[in-house]
Amino acid sequence: MSRPCFDDMKTPAGRECPHFFGDYYRGRNIEECRLLTASGQSWSPDLCKTCPVPEIARANSCHYMQLRLTVVRPITAMFQRRVQVTAFCNKSNRNVIEPQVGCGECHDIPFKFEVKE
Repeated sequence: MSRPCFDDMKTPAGRECPHFFGDYYRGRNIEECRLLTASGQSWSPDLCKTCPVPEIARANSCHYMQLRLTVVRPITAMFQRRVQVTAFCNKSNRNVIEPQVGCGECHDIPFKFEVKE
């Protein structure tokens, strides 16, 4: 899913996220994660504490990368739900192993510098 056109909002955890939406106009208190609701999963404010999406959005702004979220309950943290992220690149048509870095085809990694004398 591409980045929404509106400004990033702060999550209940205090980090800016492009997929979090909060409506507080005239006493409303509507909050949601648009990536989770688009995938048909339920959202709660505690998921924002450990969600990796704000860091991924800050590190990589590739328009071809789609993030897919699932809510899981790892064995190590039996009672705390966490967000698990998988990424797919529409340009290279393959899964992205490290979403913070990208697929490696959309942008040259590392950037090439030329020194001319």
